[in-house]
Parts: sequence; C-alpha cells; structure tokens
Amino acid sequence: MYNMMMDSTTATMHEKLTQELRRGVLVLATLSQLKEARYGYALIEELSRQGLDIDQGTLYPLLRRLEEQGLLESEWNVEGSRPRRYYRISRNGSELLQVLTDDWLKLVEVMKDLLLEEKE
Repeated sequence: MYNMMMDSTTATMHEKLTQELRRGVLVLATLSQLKEARYGYALIEELSRQGLDIDQGTLYPLLRRLEEQGLLESEWNVEGSRPRRYYRISRNGSELLQVLTDDWLKLVEVMKDLLLEEKE
C-alpha cells in the first residue's frame, strides 16, 4: 500500500535502497542459518520462511565466496535422488558470526534511537 502512495521515481528509489539494505544483511543471515549443514535450496526455503527472500543467482555465488574466505565448509552428499553440496559454518565463520551479531545488535539500537528521536 505504501508504494501506491509514492510517485514512480520515489517508488524506484525506495526499491533500490531496500535492495541495498537487504544486500548488507545477507552474509549475516546466511551464516546464522548454517550452524547445521544445509544445501542451497533448503537454505533459500528457510530464509524465505523467515521473511528474507533470496534468489539462487545471489545465494550460490555468496556461498562460494564465503567458502573461499574460510567462513563455510562444504561437502557433497551423493546419497538420494541427486548429488547435493551441503554447507556448514566453519570455526572462523562462527567466530565472525558472533562479532557480526554483536555489531548488528548495537547498530540496531543506534538506529532505533535515531529513528525514534526523529519522530518525537
């Protein structure tokens, strides 16, 4: 409904800025959901179920990059109907997840203060 009240230029800007905000949290969201091994599509479904939609073209390159950085580990499971690559957070990834989580929670508090201050 909010988008219907905006002109097309503002709506386009809103969409782009929302994408930028979402892009910034994808690493944190992905790491947080890989404490147990999951394959890509299962991760997409879980993130979507929790309200964060991500498409395959975004997730799979992210998973590969996080693995190259040593934040994830992966292994192929060839049992079942087709082979699947399962990802799990590494020890380094777990340590970074804790730091990023702390940073995120502090940032949320700061933003709440800034945004609520503006409404007073």
